[in-house]
Amino acid sequence: MALLDSEVWAKKFFSDGWRDCDSEQPVVEPATGDRLGAIGLASAGDVARAAARAAEAQRAWAATAPQERAAVLRRAGELFSAHAGEIEDWLVREAGSVRAKASFEVRLAVGECFECAGLPTHPQGEVLTSEEARWSLARRRPAGVVSVIAPFNFPLLLGLRSVAPALALGNAVLLKPDPRTAVSGGVVIARIFEEAGLPAGVLHMLPGDGSVGQAVVEAPEVRVISFTGSTPVGRAIGERAGRLLKRAHLELGGNNALVVLPGADVAKAASAGAFGSYLHQGQICMTTGRHLVHESLLARYTEALAAKAAALPVGDPTREDVALGPIIDRRQLERVHGIVTRSVAAGATVAAGGEIVGAGYRATVLSGVSTDMPAWREEIFGPVAPVIGFSTLEEAARIVNDCEYGLSVGILGDVGTAMKLADRIDSGKVHINEQTVGDEPNAPFGGVKASGTGSRFGGAAANVEAFTETQWVTVRPDIADYPF
Repeated sequence: MALLDSEVWAKKFFSDGWRDCDSEQPVVEPATGDRLGAIGLASAGDVARAAARAAEAQRAWAATAPQERAAVLRRAGELFSAHAGEIEDWLVREAGSVRAKASFEVRLAVGECFECAGLPTHPQGEVLTSEEARWSLARRRPAGVVSVIAPFNFPLLLGLRSVAPALALGNAVLLKPDPRTAVSGGVVIARIFEEAGLPAGVLHMLPGDGSVGQAVVEAPEVRVISFTGSTPVGRAIGERAGRLLKRAHLELGGNNALVVLPGADVAKAASAGAFGSYLHQGQICMTTGRHLVHESLLARYTEALAAKAAALPVGDPTREDVALGPIIDRRQLERVHGIVTRSVAAGATVAAGGEIVGAGYRATVLSGVSTDMPAWREEIFGPVAPVIGFSTLEEAARIVNDCEYGLSVGILGDVGTAMKLADRIDSGKVHINEQTVGDEPNAPFGGVKASGTGSRFGGAAANVEAFTETQWVTVRPDIADYPF
């Protein structure tokens, strides 16, 4: 039987095994609207039962030898590799990924598991000095039950990057995938860890609507929430978590800038800009959403970027060799087009694209843009590249920072000049001579301002901080003398 055989998961969710349920939702291929199957939907009551079971199972899992927890993570990485083709097929059909993006996502999933396999044996605290005649220790303990709420765009990776470290550090997990990508972002993860030997009850996969999202935040057993998604939803989760005195790690939106410095290689810069704006149809929080080009290169860069955009085919990645697949659903497709048309009405010019093609959108370049236009101010989450010019480094820094988001910035050109600009930029990530989209399992990931709480995914230090609590422990050789 294949890893993702529908006989296992159809019309079910995962909670102490695959469970039948009263409600289901079609699994739909965005490129065609075809039905690929049906996933079971959990209810708020199902979440309550899963949270109670997770809290029970977590105690035994946290007590499991570190080497055994590490072995589960290593087996998970090996299984991702062994079933890469099957998982990629689902990412292409359900998430609208082109094959190269799907392959990249699975490779990152493999790396995430192998990186997290080192966490169980990573140092879990520090020895402190003390004024008393005692040992004083600060040790890290599992938080307990962690809720992970994942988005549709990189459904496998953006769920796994919280699930894997949370499990490795001895927590139990409630995973709520986006219902639009519940197989590639939920079933895949549940099946991999099921086959890897994770004990029953430690991981629960609970697709559902907003009521399920609310339930995985509010369940009393849950101590940490890891959310990746839109800024408005993240604000609501953060507010609710604050009232409940729970930690919330919020990785939210972005409107990321690519700065092309004077003297940069225009051909290479346009290639980098096209990749940053059009990878996965621009449906990435790190997508290059703003192109700032020195006035000496502005016309040449815009022309080169428009030529790149015009050459990128749009279509169904399952059946055609295309560079851009479908937008995730019709509502988002019309939103992207609406931002373009409103910007054109405000004075922008379409240098390339600007058209709906079936379920997709042509790679688009907008020139004549001003900083108050919708295409510049808003996170588009589509394959649209607005371009403006700048004259001085001070102006570039001001324009980059004049944005509610602060996730990722790319700077192309002279390294010394780029370093000076980087020191003036408010951003969680800065890439010199690279575009804005980049992620590695051992690298910190997070944004500032409306891009998130500054929480960092990736790397041992960030993961230990995110998914454990600090406990102070003291030890004396004898019972102390007290004045009472």
